[in-house]
Amino acid sequence: MIKIVKASIEHSELIAEIGKKSFLESHGNSASAEDINSFVSKTYNTKNISKEFENTKIQYHIIYFNNKAAGFSKIQLNTPNKDINELYVTKLDRLYLLKEFYGQKLGTKLFDFIIQLSKNQNQKGIWLAVWEENLRAIHFYTKIGFKIIGKYNFKISETRSNPNHIMFLKYS
Repeated sequence: MIKIVKASIEHSELIAEIGKKSFLESHGNSASAEDINSFVSKTYNTKNISKEFENTKIQYHIIYFNNKAAGFSKIQLNTPNKDINELYVTKLDRLYLLKEFYGQKLGTKLFDFIIQLSKNQNQKGIWLAVWEENLRAIHFYTKIGFKIIGKYNFKISETRSNPNHIMFLKYS
């Protein structure tokens, strides 16, 4: 059984745990162990995630599979990008799925949910940044209809940035 719920501040610890594990699974080799561990500890901790719930533009959703948390999404409504001419667009900041749940179509289910949510908020499209070497994610987004429209350097540490594609899906 698949269930998607809107997260609240009470889910901060769970989101931090899933974020840390899934980031390490998909990006763990993208920089030195020291840089990765520093980034993960700064980004995926309960305090930082809890603070994000203060921003009303940010929404987290958790996807459950057979009553186990399998992943989460983080979106920001009305978040423009310099490479996009539309004003009312959603930023898909994170779509994380734990590796043990790959192959269950959960990423697609969560993504479809996010798209509908974004459209219901009168958004004109959705954009994201994805690491150039994350071929699994790039394939997933391209298959859905996203186009690469720009570049972005994702800062892991003071000495390391990873090249990212900016991808955009305009709603019809």
